Amino acid sequence: MARKIEVIPHDTHNQTLVNNAHPADWQNPTPDGRYNLLVIGGGSAGLVAAVGAAGLGAKVALVEKHLLGGDCLNAGCVPSKTILRSARAVGDIRRAAALGVHVTGPVEVDFPAVMERMRRIRADISFHDSAQRFKGLGIDLYLGEGQFTGKNTFVVDGRPINFRKAVIATGARAAVIPIPGLQEAGYITNEGVFELTQLPNRLAIIGAGPIGLEMAQAFARFGSQVTVFDIMPTMGGLRDPEGLALVRTALEADGIQFCLESQTQKVDVVGGEKVLTFTHAEATKTLAVDEILLAAGRRPNIEGLNLEAAGVEYSKKGVTVNDRMQTTNSAIFGAGDVAIPAQFTHTADATARIVLQNGLFFGRKKYSNLIIPWTVYTDPEIAHVGLFDHEAEAQGIAVDTFSFHVQETDRGRADGEEGFVKIYVKQGSDKILGATIIARHAGEMISEITTAMMAGAGLSTLSQTIHPYPTQAEIIKKAADSWNRTRLTPTVAKLFNTWLRWQR
Repeated sequence: MARKIEVIPHDTHNQTLVNNAHPADWQNPTPDGRYNLLVIGGGSAGLVAAVGAAGLGAKVALVEKHLLGGDCLNAGCVPSKTILRSARAVGDIRRAAALGVHVTGPVEVDFPAVMERMRRIRADISFHDSAQRFKGLGIDLYLGEGQFTGKNTFVVDGRPINFRKAVIATGARAAVIPIPGLQEAGYITNEGVFELTQLPNRLAIIGAGPIGLEMAQAFARFGSQVTVFDIMPTMGGLRDPEGLALVRTALEADGIQFCLESQTQKVDVVGGEKVLTFTHAEATKTLAVDEILLAAGRRPNIEGLNLEAAGVEYSKKGVTVNDRMQTTNSAIFGAGDVAIPAQFTHTADATARIVLQNGLFFGRKKYSNLIIPWTVYTDPEIAHVGLFDHEAEAQGIAVDTFSFHVQETDRGRADGEEGFVKIYVKQGSDKILGATIIARHAGEMISEITTAMMAGAGLSTLSQTIHPYPTQAEIIKKAADSWNRTRLTPTVAKLFNTWLRWQR
């Protein structure tokens, strides 16, 4: 029988979540023969692999020790984007006066209601990742902890499982920085932040990555005094100076304080307050807060699997895989956050599909061929795909950059929003090497450029693509048009002029 899982707070929504994602009365099946595919981990990568393999007719075993749906459903994409939607509504109301709409009185945020809405939506979505659904798809679901006992054997709940192929898809969790006093003072991660029912008045966030920035803006808009710390000078994986300045200005307008290039020395508890001691700008300072959110990277979940028995090499970065997602045991693959540095839900999905093709059908799909976009869902959003210009130049590739600003489009002016697109191309050609978009809907817009790169289409194609008017996505076409104009060299212009004079 599955072990009892509790998610706080104890309400009907979280009970529905648990009933779907890890029912307490679940009875594990009895293994019968060898499985075509054993999937270890019921997060994004594992579920794509299990459902995909079962749909193709494979005999599939799926093992999950905690909640089905993994980080994305329970403590990542779904809950974070739900509360970000509430935070965006707050931002819209506060900016309404600039649009001629005047809201009388202060904006009041009912934080418990925001979090209750999040739990309700998460519970509704959890049916898609429910134990009963996977059972109905013909998947043998084992809820409990397990470990390898050999190169082709695994045991869970005392039940030995034999497999032809297996995929390790156990995901990752928040990394814990060894800051003196942090454990004693207490902190939350991306898991604990969605258990909150009361808004912290003062919030320190350690880490200016995607999770840190998204939660910083949300909680600042809800009313918290938010300070973000990071040892690096950058934010959200962004390396573009113009983009960094634009995003930082937007976040600071929401009241967020930044202490970049800082080092947290220790945390003390003084009079019930959590006091951070840190160095910043060559000075030692202190800050008293009510809560600390640790968002300083991710750590792969590899403990307890007995990987040595299976002949699977691993490191602090996760299981070691080759370009075909194969571990040092040719029968075992890795997928998702436990195996790759690009820790995104959509990348977990993509690597699981590689495993299906390579593991079940002797495919030759390569991880290195993936073109992976990513988005930080701040307001404005940060989206990127491919190489940054400095990365390409570091590889010895000469780069031309074509850019266009949101405010240069009619829709951008009408919306009163700022941002830009920068498309990096190989010098002397229209081959797209990468792109960065800063805009309110950058995450939606980046897919057009990703598709072009996948199809081998360049700026010439984007320039000829008809975009609806008026949209902010026109900045992509306008950036491509700017490349097109570089083709009109003085020599070409002279030839055109001569031809047109002759035509008169």
